[in-house]
Amino acid sequence: MDYFTVEIAGRAVASFRSENSEEATHFFEAEDFRDDLTILESEGKPLWDRKAALSLRKATAEEASEVEHAYEFDDDPERTIEDEFVVFLVPVADLTDEGEDTED
Repeated sequence: MDYFTVEIAGRAVASFRSENSEEATHFFEAEDFRDDLTILESEGKPLWDRKAALSLRKATAEEASEVEHAYEFDDDPERTIEDEFVVFLVPVADLTDEGEDTED
């Protein structure tokens, strides 16, 4: 598994693991994932406004460690290593939830 990080306007916001670069790019470019970035907010503002530069890169060792740590403490017994598992590196809240934090 390789680890990848999504940056918005040069700020690392989320990391995940993927089998390879091609699969990571496919996930990163998926409209569902990009839609999710527009309904999440951080520090009172939408995470992504569809205008800021969005990029994908290899994760740093620290970012990969964050993904591993979150996965180890995930309480979903049905989740497997093949499941998509995104760890946000910034505090996030879902704008569709009524004020519930979804920090990872």
